[in-house]
Amino acid sequence: MVKNDRWIKKLSLEYKMIEPFEIRQIRDGKISYGTSSYGYDMRLSNEFMVMKAYLGRNQHKDFVLDPKKASDNLFETVIVEDYIEIPPNSVILGKTIEYFRIPRDIITIAFGKSTYARCGIFVNITPFEPEWEGYVTLSISNTTSLPAKVYANEGIAQILFLGVSETCEISYADKRGKYQKQKIITSAKI
Repeated sequence: MVKNDRWIKKLSLEYKMIEPFEIRQIRDGKISYGTSSYGYDMRLSNEFMVMKAYLGRNQHKDFVLDPKKASDNLFETVIVEDYIEIPPNSVILGKTIEYFRIPRDIITIAFGKSTYARCGIFVNITPFEPEWEGYVTLSISNTTSLPAKVYANEGIAQILFLGVSETCEISYADKRGKYQKQKIITSAKI
C-alpha cells in the first residue's frame, strides 16, 4: 500500500524519517520539492563527485569502469553554488539535502523528476530498504549530446513510500548494509 501525505508528515515530524522536512510542496520558480500527495520530492545538495576524466585529468583511452573495483580516487569532489553542468553522455554522483530514516515496515521506490527526464537527464536511485538510513547518493546521467544543468537545492527525484503487510525478517540495519548511515557521496562498494 502506498502511503499518503498525512502518513509521511506524521513520521517525518514525530520520528524524523526525513530531515530537514518540507511539510508542503515548494515551487516558486524552482524544480519542486517537499511533500506531495503520495510521496516526497527530495532535493539535490550542492556537493557532487565528478570523474576526473570529465575535468581533463587522468584521461585513459582504454580505461574500463568496474563496479567491483571502483575507487573514490577516480572522482573529484566539486561544490557549487547554484548548479553543475554535466558533460554530454556522462554521469556524475550527487547526494540529497535530506537525511532519511526508513521504518522497518516501509520500503521506497524513487523516480527522477519528469522536468529533468524531459531534458534527457535521468536519476538512478535504488530502493531504500527497511531500516536503511543516510543521505542518498544519486547517479545523475546526461544522455544528450549537449552539456546539461542540474540545480542544487531544488527537487531531483520523488520517493514513494510503500507499506508492507508483514515486516521483513532481516532489515538493512540487521544485515549491516554497506551503505548504512552514509554521510558523504559514496561510490560503488563490494
